[in-house]
Amino acid sequence: MSAEDTQGVAEIVVTAQFREQKLQDTPIAITAVDAEMLEARSQSSLTEVANQAPSVVLRPTTAAFGPSISATIRGMGQIDFNPALEPGVGLYIDDVYYPRLTGANFDLLDVERIEVLRGPQGTLTGRNSEGGAIRFISRRPTGEGGGYVSATYGSRNRINLRASADFKLAEGLFGRLSGTFADQEGYVKNIDYGCANPTSGVPTRAGGTNCVVSKQGDVGYKALRGLLRYNPSDAVDIMVSGDYNRDSRNNSAEVLLYGDNSNPNVQTSNGVPYDSRFICGNFCNYATTGSTAGTFVAGAIPPLQGLPLPAVSSDGRTEYKGWGFALNADFKLNDDLQVQSITAYREFDTSFSSDTDLSPANVGFGISELDSWFASQELRLNAKIGTIADLTLGGYISDEKTTYYTLQDIRYVAIALPTGPLPLFPLQFIGNDPVRSKSKAAFATAIIHPTEALTLTLGGRYTHESKDYTFFRFNLDGKTINGFLDPVGAANGIGYSGPNGTALSGRTGSYSGNRFDYRASVDYRFSPQILAYGTVSTGFKGGGIAPRPFNAAQAVPFGPEKLTAFELGLKTDLLDRKVRFNVSAYFNKFKDAQLTLLSCPQFGGPGPCAVPQNAGDADVKGIEFELAIRPVEGLQIDASASFLDWKWKCVVPAVVNPAGATTGCSSDPALVSQLVAPPRGVSKSQWSIGAQYEAQLGSAGSLTPRIDVSRQGAIAGTATIPAAGSPSALFSTAEAYTLTNARLTWRNADRDIDISLEVTNLFNEYYFLSKFDLSGAGAGVISGLPGRPREWAVSVKKKF
Repeated sequence: MSAEDTQGVAEIVVTAQFREQKLQDTPIAITAVDAEMLEARSQSSLTEVANQAPSVVLRPTTAAFGPSISATIRGMGQIDFNPALEPGVGLYIDDVYYPRLTGANFDLLDVERIEVLRGPQGTLTGRNSEGGAIRFISRRPTGEGGGYVSATYGSRNRINLRASADFKLAEGLFGRLSGTFADQEGYVKNIDYGCANPTSGVPTRAGGTNCVVSKQGDVGYKALRGLLRYNPSDAVDIMVSGDYNRDSRNNSAEVLLYGDNSNPNVQTSNGVPYDSRFICGNFCNYATTGSTAGTFVAGAIPPLQGLPLPAVSSDGRTEYKGWGFALNADFKLNDDLQVQSITAYREFDTSFSSDTDLSPANVGFGISELDSWFASQELRLNAKIGTIADLTLGGYISDEKTTYYTLQDIRYVAIALPTGPLPLFPLQFIGNDPVRSKSKAAFATAIIHPTEALTLTLGGRYTHESKDYTFFRFNLDGKTINGFLDPVGAANGIGYSGPNGTALSGRTGSYSGNRFDYRASVDYRFSPQILAYGTVSTGFKGGGIAPRPFNAAQAVPFGPEKLTAFELGLKTDLLDRKVRFNVSAYFNKFKDAQLTLLSCPQFGGPGPCAVPQNAGDADVKGIEFELAIRPVEGLQIDASASFLDWKWKCVVPAVVNPAGATTGCSSDPALVSQLVAPPRGVSKSQWSIGAQYEAQLGSAGSLTPRIDVSRQGAIAGTATIPAAGSPSALFSTAEAYTLTNARLTWRNADRDIDISLEVTNLFNEYYFLSKFDLSGAGAGVISGLPGRPREWAVSVKKKF
């Protein structure tokens, strides 16, 4: 929470170490943002917060990954939503772990503040937070009454409604209820190709002269959150929270950047080849909601000639429903002992589809559905030993099950020849795979104060994790086994393992691992204005089994990746707290990095691929700056910057060379130089600066203009460096971009009514949030998710 202080930078109290501490007293690199600043920056979702957080990259994903985000901090994290993979960045809502990247672009509904912790947090927050953790802290019911109602109207019929109310039910019993509704038309037109190009002969889906079928990138979100708090005394504080959210919209906004595949099986139903004619423009595509029926044109396997290919279809929408509850209980046993219990349960189900080629051609089409539940329990004992030490002891257990249903129609599978692709076989299949993940942990942290100025922090966490992934690969009838993906299963039945081999269908791949992480930190306060700290810490992200095998040979294991981090930091409040300047520098030893390969003929021959492998080791170093200035009353200036340098030290040869060895980490420069540095999902640099000034108008209130400028670095689109001049080299990188947002707020003299005008992407920059490159897998497709164009909105907010 922020203390009211108009003469200097506000104090922010954080709970990153399980106890209340001032931000400037905490020896962790933290970006803490309160609700007032989030509103001033026109930020309403998690990914927008990253614009001002050093070394943090949060991006929405393309349609193939549904309502998910990619998340990295200091280069560590995850870009894949699959439930078999760990995020690498911990997400927490009121200390409750959120285990998936699916549905993780949270609406910032009624938050008190957001804390972004950079660097490994394994001994504190745990659960594979090797890059860091993001903590949402909700406004707690106080019984003091009050609340707010706000309404927004803007570009493309944007409507946002928000409301929150705090109330007292009885002595010591309080409640808080909040809700949000968001609706907006999309900004990428989905156009019927046959309608727009009548001479092509491609069948039309649209009627009349309006060829726009839908608008992608739209918004259709609603959420409700309730909190009930029993706080009869300082010794007892129990809060029950529950939430429900629904996201219903068209698929993500995508555009085709490159398309070229001469395989006859991917042509349109009337024989139009797949090429650049299907590139529509900056804000449009020709995507369809399925693939048409046809017959297979054989190549390498002549008996497949004429094999029937059934049509598949979907509604072209993304749906997400999630709900959960939590019980946070704090019991103060005496002045020196406190017990905390955190119990939580959450479910979500989602469905989405993706037209790989964004055209009426039949390169590939997929439908995905995930049904998931997650339960967790955490216990902590906080103890204070006089003035010498603060201790935390705790235990954690969680259980999760996700069933991942997918229907895939992939017709581009071929052997690449100099003369063009030689068709191999079609892949039309259904997967219906249950994934079970369990975790147990015990942890301890001691904060020791040898002197008033010197503090030592020692922490450790022991974790045991396990994952089971059971594979099924059916034909489109949902009953018989697909012979191309699972010939052993098709011939011998589900679960077969014997002299004829091992079936993929019915096979359960298992991963189990133990890990001890530690943290040692020393900080020294040279004066009330200056704190310096140094930290050594470790973290990891668990291994598992490749979750998307397109043949039995691709069901290969991968191990955990491990991190040892060294960090130095300086936190300062200068010039009578008119200037706050924090800097942190880190050096990470990264081992057994997990990278997902999109081309891997070394595992079962040519064809589609999405196999995670331990690619090698790297040294990662970086530096981060955060600055806040309050030179005079009413004027606020804030800025941040980060720079990252990634150097691969060795690589397993088979990761970059299909004929290379599958074990051993080679430091041969000819191999190491083939890996992209930094890897996908990571940018080398980013910065931001913002300023606002509240001009007092006497009895007429105040007027506050604000401007924010942020720069996000480029993000690679491939795991290995593409050949010069290749499609991947030309189109797969999401280039760096700079965004400018502006906001003007009038506030009445009683400060209970706000009217704001905001403009985001003020200069209408065209940029990409993420890209999806399937050219290496043989699809001949590269697509991108363009960012939102310039938008305006007017908001009215009434506090009571």
